[in-house]
Amino acid sequence: MFQRSVIIIEKLAYSLHLGSDKNRKNIVKKSASKNISGTTSMSNNAIQNAKQLSRVEKHNYRKYDNNGDDIVIIKGTSNLYQDVKDLYLKEFEESRIKYNEKQTRKTRMIDDYFTSISNNDKNDLACEIIIELGDKKYWDSKDKDFKRKMTNVYKDQVSDLENIMLNFKIANSIIHYDETSPHLHIVGVPVKDKNKNGLEKQVGKSDVFTK
Repeated sequence: MFQRSVIIIEKLAYSLHLGSDKNRKNIVKKSASKNISGTTSMSNNAIQNAKQLSRVEKHNYRKYDNNGDDIVIIKGTSNLYQDVKDLYLKEFEESRIKYNEKQTRKTRMIDDYFTSISNNDKNDLACEIIIELGDKKYWDSKDKDFKRKMTNVYKDQVSDLENIMLNFKIANSIIHYDETSPHLHIVGVPVKDKNKNGLEKQVGKSDVFTK
């Protein structure tokens, strides 16, 4: 007789948070402090300008406490800020040049789209998504080696997200292993195309994520 092997797959809690201005409210921060995952990732804020992007870089790379050993970069480089700037050039530079060629007044021209959006309080410069699998109870009983197996899981999450959301261009993604629950930080830029006003290709958070 053959011995039947049984594989038990646990159901894990899954959470995905998109950075938002609403996350700055005290009620959200209070809720985040009681997050079952044991992290405060729920309070991730919108990235509205270059200054806030710099803060996100310092947080994600643990530059505040020099604790870089417990992070894993899945996509991008060791410079998140530059990754986003490079993405802007790749996605918007052609549209910026075409837009400027149509302008008759120099004051309407855009010298640098990254800087233009950073200085415009109507648009977010970039977006951050945080993904977590499992809650505090689940991860409390797991050792460091087991947690590190999440690297491949989160690599697949990034790949799947890119395939599902074609208009969300990921610049950088990084895993944090220094909190109770291993979680993934994704920073990217939502892109809307075929615009009739302004640049043909623009940043468009509400257009991309509302759907």
